[in-house]
Parts: sequence; structure tokens; C-alpha cells
Amino acid sequence: MKETREETRKEEKEREQSPHIPAMTLEIRHLKTQFFTAKGVVPAVDDVTIEIPRGKIIGVVGESGCGKSMTAMSVMQLVNRRGKIVDGSIRLEGRELLGLSAKEMRGIRGNDIAMIFQEPMTALNPVYTVGRQVREAILLHKNVSKAEAKERVLEIFRKVGIPEPEKRYNAYPHQLSGGLRQRVMIGMAMVCEPKLLIADEPTTALDVTIEAQILQLMKRLRDEHGTSILLITHNMGVVAEVCDYVYVMYAGQVMEEAETFELFQNTAHPYTQGLLRSIPQLNHGTERLYSIKGVVPNLLYLPKGCSFCTRCEYADARCQEERPNSYALGEEHRAKCFRCERGGSSSE
Repeated sequence: MKETREETRKEEKEREQSPHIPAMTLEIRHLKTQFFTAKGVVPAVDDVTIEIPRGKIIGVVGESGCGKSMTAMSVMQLVNRRGKIVDGSIRLEGRELLGLSAKEMRGIRGNDIAMIFQEPMTALNPVYTVGRQVREAILLHKNVSKAEAKERVLEIFRKVGIPEPEKRYNAYPHQLSGGLRQRVMIGMAMVCEPKLLIADEPTTALDVTIEAQILQLMKRLRDEHGTSILLITHNMGVVAEVCDYVYVMYAGQVMEEAETFELFQNTAHPYTQGLLRSIPQLNHGTERLYSIKGVVPNLLYLPKGCSFCTRCEYADARCQEERPNSYALGEEHRAKCFRCERGGSSSE
């Protein structure tokens, strides 16, 4: 861990000397989160590096079980007792978060970093009104009276488009629709104006109309407050709609990363290609929808070489034996695939 942090400090100095690189809200460097079970060690997050520039929306995409949510939980330091961050660095505007006390992290959660969880019905407490729950978030981090906190809650409810905010303030979660509950969660996350908002599948189980409204709301909050957003999703359509830059994860690793337009136009990794091919096309008639064969491997029994080799149509003997490096395909485009070896230099 010491060597990793020394490398991080060196990278930061180089970044400060380059005026072309935007200021970073969050920098995740070589993060490794493992779970220790009776059957062995599970590498849930395996050497992941992600940068989130100030005021940008960064997408993390992949199938279920690829490590997206666990990366977010590692940032929040909410990994359960069987798990542990064993290596890497997580820096919020230059401040190292790993090694902070539980009390110090409680001061950061909700205040500097806020998270919208995947299912608002389970994230909200069913025995308290939604207004009270959002008010408590303000009272925890801000030195204001209960009356002032309530006014802030009503104000944020209006901003996130909750109709009749005074009435909704006293409603319980089960009395609201899925879209309204998600707006409450976004309001709770934004009420303290965090530097970083982590949204874990924020539009899951919502109809397409509400999904579009939620995505527009997130973009508006970013534009108005300058908040950086880490958007976790499996929906490539959502990525194309709102993200500035994309990281594609598989089996706990980042397999490809690029600016959104570049990723869609010049897809390099076979896994990313598979994800894009599986998106329904309006002009393809009644053709059978493409699907990537197989399933995400059990992280206890990963292949010796590339973790995607058991599902890849291009895999050969080398893929099964060697783990590919991350190859540069452009100024801001990298992929972990031997097919990209001739297209750029390795970072490892």
C-alpha cells in the first residue's frame, strides 16, 4: 500500500504541472477490495483505477456481479465485515480517505460524498416520513435549527420536481410512487450540496418516462451545482445519454475506458462490443437479440489468463494463459485485450 501511495503522489505532481488535465474530484488508484471466505479470497475489486473530474458525469457499466457497486461501496467505506480494502488509494480533492477513522468518514458521507442506492424502497426507512429522513441528513451535517432544516427540505423537494412538497414532506415511503421515492433519494443526496454524487442504478425498475426525467434532473443538478457524478449502470443507452466518460468493468476489473463518443464509435474490447451489440435496434426488424454467451465467472475460480477468455469469441491459447495489460489506443482510450496490443503501448 505504501508503494501505491508513493506512486499516487508522483502522479499528482505530474498532473499539477499539466494545465490540460482538469481538476479531479475523486481519484481511485489501483484499488483492491477482497472478501475472505471459507472457500478462499474473492477479488471483488481488482486493481481498479478511476478518475472523476470536477463537474463531469462518469459512467461505470457492466453486467451484474462485475464489481461496479462494490467499487462504490469501497469509496464510501461501507464494505461489510468479511470484506477489506487491501491496497490502493482513494482521494477526494487531494485528501486520502483510506485510513480515516469511522468518525471522520461519517462526516464525509452525505456531506462531501452522497450516494443514491439502487432500490429507494429499501434505502428509505419505512417507519419515518420522507421529510423527516431528509431533514435528519441536514441536521447531522449542518448547524441549523429544525425549522430551517425543514425549509431546506421543502426547497430541495421543489428543485427535484416533487409536486406538493408540503404534503409529501409528511408522507411515508410506501405512500409514494417509485419515481417520487427516487426523487426523494436524489433530494436527500443533494441537500448538503456534496462534491461527489454516486448514483447506483438510479433508474432501475422505473418506466422510461420517469427514467428520462431522473436523468435530466441529474444533469441539471450537475450543471447548477458543479457536482461530479459517478453513475453506475448496466444500461448502455443511459451511458450514451448522460455520461462524459465511461469505464467498462468485468469480473472486478476495468476492461475498457474512453470518452463516451469514442467508446461507442471505436469500441475495442470484445466485452464492450458484446454489450453494445445486445442493445435492441429499431431498424433491425425481428432479428434475434444478440447475447454474450456464458455468464460472469465465479470470482473464486477466475481463469488463469484474461478473465473474459471463457466467453470471448476471439480467445486463443495466449488469452487463456496470460493476463493482458491495459493498452493505450488514444489519448483517453485504453483496453485490456491482446487484440489491442499493436494499437498502443502498455501501461503495465
